[in-house]
Amino acid sequence: MTFEERAENAVLFKKDGKGNCCQAVTAALADLTELSEENLHQIAAGFGGGMGTMEATCGALVGAGIVAGLATRGESTKTYTRQMLRAFKEKCGAVTCRELKAVTDGKPLCPCDECVRSAVLV
Repeated sequence: MTFEERAENAVLFKKDGKGNCCQAVTAALADLTELSEENLHQIAAGFGGGMGTMEATCGALVGAGIVAGLATRGESTKTYTRQMLRAFKEKCGAVTCRELKAVTDGKPLCPCDECVRSAVLV
C-alpha cells in the first residue's frame, strides 16, 4: 500500500467517526509497528483535538510521531520527528490545532482532513 493510499484511509477513518485525528493516523500506519491497531487506538485516544481541546500540537502530527518512535524503535526518532514537524508546518502553515483551525477568509488554515492526510505523508 502506498503512503498516498494510507493517507486516504486515514481521512476516511476520521470522516467515518472511528476516532480522532491522532487515531486516524496511527490506524493508517499501524502495520509499520509491532502494536495492534487496537493498542494504537488506545494510546492515541488522548491526543485528538490538539491534546487539550485545540490548544496544543495537532493530534494528527502527534500520531505520526508515535508511529515514528515505534517504527524506528527510538533510534534517531527525535531527528526524524523534527523533520516531520518542519514538513508539516511548511505544508499546513502551523502545527498547533488552535492555529490550524483558526478561521480566516471563511475557512480554517488547514482542515482536519488535510492535517490527517499531511501527517501520514510527512
